[in-house]
Amino acid sequence: MRFKDKTAIVTGGASGIGAATAALLAEGGAKVVVADIKPPVDKDAPVEFRHCDVTSYEAVKALVDGTVDRHGKIDLLFNNAGIGVLAETPDLDLALWDKVFAINVSAIFYACKAAIPHMRLSGGGAIVNTASISGLGGDYGMTAYNASKGAVVNYTKALAVDHARDNIRVNALCPGLITHTGLTDMIPDEAAAQWAEGIPMGRAGAAREMATVVAFLLSDDASYMTGSIVVADGGVMAHTGQPNAIARRRNAGIGQPVTAYPSTKS
Repeated sequence: MRFKDKTAIVTGGASGIGAATAALLAEGGAKVVVADIKPPVDKDAPVEFRHCDVTSYEAVKALVDGTVDRHGKIDLLFNNAGIGVLAETPDLDLALWDKVFAINVSAIFYACKAAIPHMRLSGGGAIVNTASISGLGGDYGMTAYNASKGAVVNYTKALAVDHARDNIRVNALCPGLITHTGLTDMIPDEAAAQWAEGIPMGRAGAAREMATVVAFLLSDDASYMTGSIVVADGGVMAHTGQPNAIARRRNAGIGQPVTAYPSTKS
């Protein structure tokens, strides 16, 4: 019950990482308000659902103020709502670029702007923003998503610096490929399988695995962590991108070399 007597808001909490995190916080004793444009997939989840368009500051502020009115405070905020778009810059519609930034970046600013004054009054709090490994590097055809998640990474760091002495901790989660989320469900199975082959652990992650990281960052167990960008990607960012020479030799029936350099013996 590490979240007993805590009140949490989870945006984008109807499915995927948001839903898994909301459930985990509730299991830990928190009062959890899930904000989304659609109801939670799990109708029996012990959470309070509020319809909210996170691209509207007025709607987000009403969500936060309403939560405080009902529960007296807000301790935990998980900014998880997000979308992606696949297009190279010349083909990217202007409205789509704006929409990606509205949901992935501005919505986080709105929630933090509305929640931080309440957290200050109650003595502190913890915030986690969902970024992505795509905010730490570039991907083919994902310029809008890459740029928006890069903004989340640096906004998280700046926010952490500004509010560390308010006893408000701010960290970011950078997931890799995660199954059964709104972003990944649209990926064809064959493409997802190929994608997973490039992950050192050989598989995509699960929403619950991300939820455990978020819950840690929101908990007192992470009391000295703020401004941290936490990668949970099965080893993708640890890889240089070079091909797997050992696997290629093995598949060709060639044994592993004893040394990477030619012998100096005559």
